Amino acid sequence: MKNLTILLVGTVLLGCAPHLANSAKMAIADLHNPQGQHVGIATLTEGHDGVRIAVNLYNMPPGTHAFHIHAAGSCESPDFKSAKGHFNPFGRKHGLKSADGPHAGDLLNITIAADGTGAAIVTAPMATLGKGDNSLFREGGTAIMIHDGPDDYVSDPAGNAGPRIACGLIREAK
Repeated sequence: MKNLTILLVGTVLLGCAPHLANSAKMAIADLHNPQGQHVGIATLTEGHDGVRIAVNLYNMPPGTHAFHIHAAGSCESPDFKSAKGHFNPFGRKHGLKSADGPHAGDLLNITIAADGTGAAIVTAPMATLGKGDNSLFREGGTAIMIHDGPDDYVSDPAGNAGPRIACGLIREAK
């Protein structure tokens, strides 16, 4: 009986495996500073409440920094302006505290320790790794961006966060 139970459970799990593999949407973004040095990685996963973003950073300036999704999949140095503005498929104003916001790419600030390292897990509830206007895999791509200063969560268009200091193209994880 025990062997039959193991066989049945194994068969059910194997039968579900292709479905599980196809339903788990993931993306990654390798972040670089304006000098081209690798400074971290962001892992994005689709969840029932949006896209979960786990970021690990190193060799970054200490302090609080704005963390956003930008509208173009381009990270040309030295200023990363090629990433355009915040990801905003719904035409809203900037800011997590704005009555007319937020952008789909507005995220919580992240803190970098005195040793230049930091980690955070945030959710982008208005974004998806699936299909639709709010897909991070849209034509032209999207990017993860870190700014020099904190986001004030209200100033349009970018939270008065200062220069862009790290950028990573969001790409599908294989």
